[in-house]
Amino acid sequence: MSDEKNWVPQSVDVSVPSSARLYDYMLGGAHNFAVDRLMGQKVERDMPQMRSAARINRAFLGRAVRFMVDQGVRQFLDIGSGIPTVANVHEVAQAAAPECRVVYVDRDPVAIAHSELILADNDLTGAVQADMRDPDSILNSAEVRRLLDFDQPIGLLMLYMVHWVPTEADPWGLMKHYREVLSSGSYLAITHLAADHTNEGARAAIARMSQAGGQLAVERSRDEIAAFFGDFELAEPGLVRFAEWRPYGPGDISDDPSVNDIAYAGVGRKP
Repeated sequence: MSDEKNWVPQSVDVSVPSSARLYDYMLGGAHNFAVDRLMGQKVERDMPQMRSAARINRAFLGRAVRFMVDQGVRQFLDIGSGIPTVANVHEVAQAAAPECRVVYVDRDPVAIAHSELILADNDLTGAVQADMRDPDSILNSAEVRRLLDFDQPIGLLMLYMVHWVPTEADPWGLMKHYREVLSSGSYLAITHLAADHTNEGARAAIARMSQAGGQLAVERSRDEIAAFFGDFELAEPGLVRFAEWRPYGPGDISDDPSVNDIAYAGVGRKP
């Protein structure tokens, strides 16, 4: 765990918890500060299973990326990546196919500062500071233009992200924008908080994490989440609880059913 602050951009207030560093803490990563760990401990008091939920989401990421690589995808755009540590996209993808190219996107300048340090020796990866609600700033960024070819299939990852976009901001229109720029054979992976879970501790923890992120997470129904895929063809087993999407073994599923029910997950292919 890091409390070295000399690399942090001057505009960043390190006395305020960061949602990206908080998630890193939940995953057992080393890129977080005392203020993030304190927030994490408060979150865990609300929901002791939060680390398990973070682990399950990261396990889904690994399975989705390996699935896309198996389908021939060699380039990835991870929006809302946080800090790319602990079984991140480029590690998973490049372990399977070393030529894979990955661009990480996050709006948190601290997450991007960490990312640039972590990725400095990897020419096939890049990091962009941008907000997912401004897709053109992402798609037209120098790193995306350098690394990604939109005439070829891309794996677009939106994990634990779209629920941060309020309904009045039209997240369905936003996702349509992203889908339209992808070529045939591209894939979209989404995890999203479920409106029908019954874990009240999770709701309290999500509210606290919303404070760290500076915005409120919106839980949505299965049908609402399915609409984010548009006409993409959902890979089997479809849109399911995130622990149920092609689990490899017990480590991908929590012993607590209420944790497994927190979010939906799916992977869709553009026809």
